[in-house]
Amino acid sequence: MRVLLRVKPGASRTVVGGRYDGPAGPALVVAVAARAVDGQATKAALEAVAAAFGARRSAVTLVRGATSRDKLVDVEGDVSELRPRLEKLLD
Repeated sequence: MRVLLRVKPGASRTVVGGRYDGPAGPALVVAVAARAVDGQATKAALEAVAAAFGARRSAVTLVRGATSRDKLVDVEGDVSELRPRLEKLLD
């Protein structure tokens, strides 16, 4: 399942949840403590998303946005299980 993310680096703690209504549509907000240096924030965001969906880190793949706050990721798994988790996280 493809998921749009809005990453907020440099947060006080890592949190996955909330909605960002951007030009590409609603995105899941991922706040990470890591700074946006050398891909650290992207790596932390992918790890946080995997944990939020109850998936292995290898099940979350970056599709687009390596150097952007707006990212598109692919989360492998059963869509019937992932979709309700996404809806809950977006609320």
